[in-house]
Amino acid sequence: MAANAILKNRMAELGLTQDELAGRMNTALADITGRPGDVSARTVRNLLNGTSRRPIGRTCAALERVFGCPVEDLGFNAPRTTHHPQEEDPVRRRTFIASATGTAAAAVPLVAQRRAVGLSDVARAAAGMNALVEADDRQGGHFELERAAATGRDGVLELQQRNASERVRRALYALAAEYTTIAAWSCIDARNLDQAQKYLNESATYAGLSQDGPTEIRVWVNLSMLAYQRHNWPEALAAAQAAQVSYAARRDPFFDSLGRVRAALAYAALGDGRAGLRSLKSAQDTYTRTMERERPRWTAFYGQAELDHLAAVVQFNSGRPAHAEAMAHRALAQIPAAFRRNKALATAQLALAQLQQGDAEQATVTASDVFTIMDGDPLPGRMRTLIGDFHRDLFVRAPSTAYARDWADRMRTEWSRA
Repeated sequence: MAANAILKNRMAELGLTQDELAGRMNTALADITGRPGDVSARTVRNLLNGTSRRPIGRTCAALERVFGCPVEDLGFNAPRTTHHPQEEDPVRRRTFIASATGTAAAAVPLVAQRRAVGLSDVARAAAGMNALVEADDRQGGHFELERAAATGRDGVLELQQRNASERVRRALYALAAEYTTIAAWSCIDARNLDQAQKYLNESATYAGLSQDGPTEIRVWVNLSMLAYQRHNWPEALAAAQAAQVSYAARRDPFFDSLGRVRAALAYAALGDGRAGLRSLKSAQDTYTRTMERERPRWTAFYGQAELDHLAAVVQFNSGRPAHAEAMAHRALAQIPAAFRRNKALATAQLALAQLQQGDAEQATVTASDVFTIMDGDPLPGRMRTLIGDFHRDLFVRAPSTAYARDWADRMRTEWSRA
């Protein structure tokens, strides 16, 4: 008596447990016959272990309703009353249900059932999301990325309208949250902050429904970043602290470090440099305990290089430009080439630190490298803000120098690309 590997694989594809399949079959029978079904987990075990190779008619009908295909495609021999001739047009196929007493039930077209959503659908949707993350790494936030992410979210929500196991449904909600967060992050990077807030409010709902720890902490981190861009430092700190106590942060030092460094940024912006530096050290110490494990694609940006980059920001805002310069150099030595946007941001931060120390000419050379790194692409709004800060500070410190005039000419040329 061989086990039914086909049924086992189809259940795995849909993310169904034995209890869940039994429940779905009972729901199908209630829809078909108007009476509750009596399929149990034991029934499903018998179907899986090969005990039941020719299920009774009502069991066949329930299986066909759940999986959207004839029972022959699930590894069973169908009873004569439910046999589907191979040459029959699927559009004309009908399943006839016999009750336990032999009473005929209404015919149900198989094609009327929408195909259930499985893990392969989740994988395809995730691949599309990962492609958007890679585009953001290269270029930063822009309108086309925002729209592509919103379209991806809409596609995932459409899948939610179809039959799915609890596991698959949670994964779809996590993907909806991820796509919506990408749209929000694109708006943050482009400085479209009101629209970013709307996306993040929506993303928080999907993250809660997904019950997925990494997805939840991503929303908190992005809420902290949005508040930071709005100069709402108390809210930035509160969101960072929420990230620190999240389920993912409690289980994985990687996420704990991410929450702590966001708190450090908020403290420094609030003018509490001492608390900012303490939180930064805590983030650095916590990161050293990080173990290699599989994490979502979006987390790839956060490593030692990005931690050093954010440390440069904390040091700069804490009034320590020399330390900020050192951390920016460390970051730039490690940021992977694929993370072009982050490399340009760290370069802008280095230029600000050099300018703050009075090395204005070298700072203009460094700031010009930002345009070289972006390679002709328009600067995201967040990067434009940093460059604008540098430009204003430069002309306060060295307004009549030749290198400042050269910088102004270069900046006008690059600014026109936006």
